[in-house]
Amino acid sequence: MAIVGAQWGDEGKGKVTDYYAAKTDYVVRFQGGNNAGHTIVHNGQTHKLHLLPSGVLQKRNKIVIGNGVVIDPKVLLEELAQLKKIGLKPKLLISERAHLIFPFHVSMDEASEKSQAKKNLSALSTHRGIWPTYADKMARVGIRMVDLINPEVFRKKFDLLFDIQQKRLKAIYKSQVKLNKQKIFKEYQAYGRKLKPYITDVSVELDKAYNAGKKILFEGAQGAMLDVDHGVYPYTTSSNTTAGGVMSGVGISPQKIDKVIGVVKAYLSRVGGGALPTELKDEVGNHIREAGGEYGTTTGRSRRIGWLDLVQLRMATRINGLDALAITKIDILNGLKKVKVCTAYRAGKKIIKEMPADLLVYERCQPIYRIFKGWSTQGTTNNQQDTNKSQISNYKQLPLNMRKYLSFIEKELGVPIEIVSVGAEREATIVK
Repeated sequence: MAIVGAQWGDEGKGKVTDYYAAKTDYVVRFQGGNNAGHTIVHNGQTHKLHLLPSGVLQKRNKIVIGNGVVIDPKVLLEELAQLKKIGLKPKLLISERAHLIFPFHVSMDEASEKSQAKKNLSALSTHRGIWPTYADKMARVGIRMVDLINPEVFRKKFDLLFDIQQKRLKAIYKSQVKLNKQKIFKEYQAYGRKLKPYITDVSVELDKAYNAGKKILFEGAQGAMLDVDHGVYPYTTSSNTTAGGVMSGVGISPQKIDKVIGVVKAYLSRVGGGALPTELKDEVGNHIREAGGEYGTTTGRSRRIGWLDLVQLRMATRINGLDALAITKIDILNGLKKVKVCTAYRAGKKIIKEMPADLLVYERCQPIYRIFKGWSTQGTTNNQQDTNKSQISNYKQLPLNMRKYLSFIEKELGVPIEIVSVGAEREATIVK
């Protein structure tokens, strides 16, 4: 089973993955790097993860980082150390084919954004060195985990890559940053020694696990609209965030993915530039942002807020082949007098129901809304539209107006809702 974000990321995939991980044997991350962040509330404690899959808090699972992930070994070791402090020692497996992020990748990331910002093209990078690492991977000069633990190979590849990046920084971006080549080399040698016990061929491991009847859960980072091929390019990430990325990012047959769950926030949020037809720049948007804690897990940046967009979700449903939906943060809409859903765009005289690739068209799009009555947080009965989490144990106990809202989403997308999250805690999860 695969769990993917169906919007612009930050949909609550961490909690959904954590929930399903209780019933699985392996939890696998297949793309992205530490530019993504998942927040999970477990036993009253909040945990923020950037590289380790969210299922790491479930002690029964093996945790896998696939070849589609780019890894900053310093960040990974820091996360492992944090978990050790709370008594967790993950059963971690790292793909020997995963590529490494180096300090010069971070420098390239920062220098590039400064250059793009002058042309108003910046997608607001997290400055984690993600895209330069993927770029080196595609240029076939990248360094993989398997290279890191082979001293002779690592020395040769590191010398080549360091020199290439130094020349790029100076020639293209006029960067004055000074990088200590020998210091970086020694640091990464030490990282290699610490991570060597975890590095293996995860494709073989997962194939054997599948054939043995084990349950495997694939966890995506970011969301469908940040997919480098299908998202709102160039305001995307640098990897394939959709379900198709599972096969290439792990090395497993598509026939072995039996179910894809799309995580959908009950409204939408995003960071970065580009058009956002349903964006709320008023008090309602501010209220949702504060009530939902809509600030980046990785960067702390405030997120842009908008009403739910079915045009965008139709595309996410199609390209992911969604079998079910997990609706999150619907409790954040409590108390609003009305809740809107965008059903189509209007661009001049034209009605658009599918996401346009042309940014000039997308920027002209105005939302066409279906308006729903809100639900109150006062009272204790269904008729009073109460959403007191302590009193809700099944779907039928959700407020009537909330259920009308959810039913409309199901009908429009043609995909059933499987779970509804009414709070950050693992227990605040309603199975339909």
